[in-house]
Amino acid sequence: MKTVLVIGMGRFGQHIASKFASLGNDVMVIDRSEDKIEEILPKVASAQIGDCRKESVLRSIGVNNFDICVMAIGSDFQSSLEITLLLKELGAPHVIARASRDIHAKFLLRSGADEVIYPEKQMAEKLAVRYSAKNVFDYIELTPEYSVFEITPVESWIGKTIEQIGVRTKYQISILATKEGENIIPLPKADHMFKKSEHLIVFGKKEDAINFTKHI
Repeated sequence: MKTVLVIGMGRFGQHIASKFASLGNDVMVIDRSEDKIEEILPKVASAQIGDCRKESVLRSIGVNNFDICVMAIGSDFQSSLEITLLLKELGAPHVIARASRDIHAKFLLRSGADEVIYPEKQMAEKLAVRYSAKNVFDYIELTPEYSVFEITPVESWIGKTIEQIGVRTKYQISILATKEGENIIPLPKADHMFKKSEHLIVFGKKEDAINFTKHI
């Protein structure tokens, strides 16, 4: 369990606070709006009304005692920078800040954010990749170069094994797992026989994986 502070109870802030709490973490939230605090309070350990642009507010809740501080404000550029800077100055060990555009992300990093998340951009890129390729059910970018895809097997693979197809050598991708319904088999062996009803979780360079999915 980790202690998590989430600042800003917009839709993103509420979602991430709720998710952290559902995973068993001790979550505290803070926002200037009493209505938003009342809405999220049943889902988290504690909540407070306050303006985090004020150093006294952040100091009073002891931000240095939280494992993770999430600055979830994305719409107010100036406030997000001020709060991120204050969090680091007050000793917050790990600050995750939300950005709304590229220049915002750059300034947040310069203000001391340990990590910047860009939900709108990340979702847009994910959807673009997913729908530009054939039979891609999910996509996770690990780095700008490498990604994980959930795909269907190539029709010609059905009834053949991983070893017979020579997936890694021929296509430069690795099969991390097979998935059939809710059943997942991690690191399938070379004698695993492909089935039409299953999905494959594959890893590789984004360019190789995208080129491969175009031929499924």
